Amino acid sequence: MDLALTDAQRELRDRAARYVDAVLIPLEERAELGGGRLPGDDVARVREGARAARLTGGNHAAEHGGQGWSAFDQVLVQEELGRNTNGIWWHMGGGYNVLSRGTPEQIGRYLLPTLRGERADAYAVTEGGAGSDPGGIAATAERTADGWRIRAEKWFVTSGDVADYDILMVNVVDGDRRLPTLFLVDRDRPGIEVVDDPPFTHNYPHGHPTVRYDCEVAADAVLGGEEMIGRGGELQNEWFVEERIHIAARCVGAMRRLLDEAVAWAIGREQFGGRIYDYQGISFPLADSAADCAAARLLTYQVAQLVDDDADPKLVHGRAAMAKLFASEAAWRCADRCVQVLGGRGYMRTFAAERFLRELRVDRIWEGTSEIQRLIVARGLEKRGVERMLGIEG
Repeated sequence: MDLALTDAQRELRDRAARYVDAVLIPLEERAELGGGRLPGDDVARVREGARAARLTGGNHAAEHGGQGWSAFDQVLVQEELGRNTNGIWWHMGGGYNVLSRGTPEQIGRYLLPTLRGERADAYAVTEGGAGSDPGGIAATAERTADGWRIRAEKWFVTSGDVADYDILMVNVVDGDRRLPTLFLVDRDRPGIEVVDDPPFTHNYPHGHPTVRYDCEVAADAVLGGEEMIGRGGELQNEWFVEERIHIAARCVGAMRRLLDEAVAWAIGREQFGGRIYDYQGISFPLADSAADCAAARLLTYQVAQLVDDDADPKLVHGRAAMAKLFASEAAWRCADRCVQVLGGRGYMRTFAAERFLRELRVDRIWEGTSEIQRLIVARGLEKRGVERMLGIEG
């Protein structure tokens, strides 16, 4: 497997890095002290800068207004975005990958304006009684004379406080059968309300509210049309795989920045007549973090290349879980070590290490907890074999 970058990929990575350094990182302290919120002119700067740098909609086709990047290209950009705290890059815009599986009418109504920055989506999956177990979802959709009646309560709806439509996972009721299906639900429908908007550990641009649905939607609200009824799990798995690879890539970027700042600090900081970097209690944890970062980076790049090589989707699923598991666990260890290296300064919210310590914690939870990733990997070892899961096929 050749992971050498092409000239075009090198240019894309460097373009993303310049955007992060020039636009996103300078806004971090302002976002942190503002509880994650930025003034409108700053948000506009983030969005306009991303469009000028051709960094929006990378996971969608060019004919839909995206960039048409490969999975490997996406990882290169996500890694750079991971160097940014406070999720400021969320303001760049974009759309969930499952939107491309919509009907032509749905693509025109939802995906195209979303990529133009005219609409905003949210993905509503988790429920109070069904976190990582999609089989436990209680939300339902029942046919009516004019369409569907949806009843659901979804938790942790990321960006659900700003979205104007949701991608909603429910079970279509068909006699005794319950068919997992994705619906596109406009938020201006009567019967939709935010019932809780709790604060979370991180200070990000958008919230993760609890949204209750007791509403009617049109007959054509099924994402992908009638033929996709019962295939919501398939579509959701496509989203999970992409998100897990992206999370792993951003964790790699976070580790890079943490190491840059902690190593520079330790080299320049003197105590007891010498550099603190010369004490093994300081330098060895940083060495461990560097090894973690390098390993996570290689694992993430490999699974992205597997996607582009059209490898067995089940193998990709297992390897994406492995990348997300390792990278998210390693990144939080790295943040903890770097806070310790920085001492009291590492505990200040105006230092990136403190923010990363809080922000990276959720990467071990959302889009499938570390325990779920371990379960996926363990099942892969049994069903596909150790060598295939470890990438020793050849």
